[in-house]
Amino acid sequence: MSEPSEWLIYRGAGEPHEGIEQLPPPPPWRDFAGRGAPAPDEQDGDGSADRRLGGYRHIAELHRPGAEELEMINAALYLRRPLLVTGSPGAGKSTLAHSVAHELGLGRVLRWPIVSRSALQDGLYHYDAIARLQDVQIAAHSAAAGAAGAESAQSVGSYIRLGPLGTALLPSDRPRVLLIDELDKSDIDLPNDLLNVLEEGEFAIPELERIADRLPDGEAEVLDDDGSKVKVKGGRVQCRSFPFVVLTSNGERDFPAPLMRRCIHLELGRPDHQRLATFVRAHLGDEAARSGDDLIAHFLERSRSELLATDQLLNAIYLTDAAAPAGRDRLADLLIQRLDRPR
Repeated sequence: MSEPSEWLIYRGAGEPHEGIEQLPPPPPWRDFAGRGAPAPDEQDGDGSADRRLGGYRHIAELHRPGAEELEMINAALYLRRPLLVTGSPGAGKSTLAHSVAHELGLGRVLRWPIVSRSALQDGLYHYDAIARLQDVQIAAHSAAAGAAGAESAQSVGSYIRLGPLGTALLPSDRPRVLLIDELDKSDIDLPNDLLNVLEEGEFAIPELERIADRLPDGEAEVLDDDGSKVKVKGGRVQCRSFPFVVLTSNGERDFPAPLMRRCIHLELGRPDHQRLATFVRAHLGDEAARSGDDLIAHFLERSRSELLATDQLLNAIYLTDAAAPAGRDRLADLLIQRLDRPR
């Protein structure tokens, strides 16, 4: 058995050393190497699907979702309604969106992570008025400031970038997948603010509506969430194929009835041993799933009375497998701490 200190990279000795060179590759869900700006039709240009589904996702295909889960997902697809997925942390709510996009070939998942300050405008588009004002002032002091008019109107689109929700509503023949993650973290107004946009599948950009009659064919070029230039006609974005929208919630709050009425609701229960083993196998491979079977069983036993997240289990299996410290069980317990403990 290795000494407890052998796996330590930082030793707290106060002396510089080259121990960082011994650091093993990161776990797949924390590997950010090779990210770039993906095209919308690229399946995983930013690596997010690999981090969510796991580098061994071909093995994970052995697992099939339950009948109710499949039915609710397909109901949302058929009815063109948002899918509200609730469940405990780490139950696989966000992964569901990546799984659907991967299987149906719908490109990169557009992700809008919600925080307490998130507003509808953040998801639709951002207009950089300050940058435009600065450019106008620079142009006013240049010798070539004589040709404004239509050229000035056309430049407005250069200061507009669509957000994840705005990009999902762009007209296309195939739906995009939009993940609105942890909606229960929002302030009280956002769920109600989403109602009209999700019902109508369109929204206006007033900055473009005001000048539409001065634009060639009424169109302006703006950037979308993928970083591509797209045309917006008449200052309005109107979808042709309603996006597959996944709203996730950890169940920390109730949502207004009007939002619930417009959504298909899927409750993800606590995963069983087989599902957890498949989850570990997808991210870390067969060997890690076998060696970590006792940690999976212990995790399940604790989760009956404690609030735990499956990513804690992944962290514990990866670290105890990569580092193989002598105090394996003790280290696993340090990493898998209950999330509902009194503070």
